[in-house]
This record gives sequence, C-alpha cells and structure tokens, in this order.
Amino acid sequence: MSVNQYHLAGVIEAPLISEKSTFVAEKSNTVVFKVQKTATKKQVKGAVEIMFNVEVESVQVLNVKGKEKKFGRSVGRRSDWKKAYVKLKSGHDIEFSAA
Repeated sequence: MSVNQYHLAGVIEAPLISEKSTFVAEKSNTVVFKVQKTATKKQVKGAVEIMFNVEVESVQVLNVKGKEKKFGRSVGRRSDWKKAYVKLKSGHDIEFSAA
C-alpha cells in the first residue's frame, strides 16, 4: 500500500445508515459516508474506489453544523462534521449488511 493509498484510507470515517440514506441508496444507487472535515471530492472518490473496488460517478459533500445542547445549566456544542453522498456507476454496489 503506497503512502497516497494509506492517506486515502483515512478519509472515510464511517458509512451513515439511516432511513434517509437507505431511501437514497435504493432510489439512485448512492451511498452516504461520514468523512474528514478536510476531505475534498477527489479524495472521497479515490478512497471509495480503492476501499470498495467500485467505480464512482459523482460525489457531493456537505458540511453538517453541530447542534447546541444543554447539560443542566451549561450549554455545550457538538462538533461540526462533513457528509459525502457518493453516486456509484450502474452495475456497482456496496453491501454493508453482508458483514
């Protein structure tokens, strides 16, 4: 594994499995991932192609703002994070339920 591939392996933090992401996956062959805040579209595309051995058609990233939460009298804030919608080319698929 080269240094570049090792760096790309750390870009994806976790897949997001929710009702919304499942609906998007069924409708348009798109997978949703939580990625590093500094990740770019090209890095996410390369990481998904290397890790899952699939071809990526497009990537959309968005920043998710952390919520303010109250802990008794004090107010805290959750961290901001980044989400990536990865659309796969037809014929390619990633199954997370197989593990």
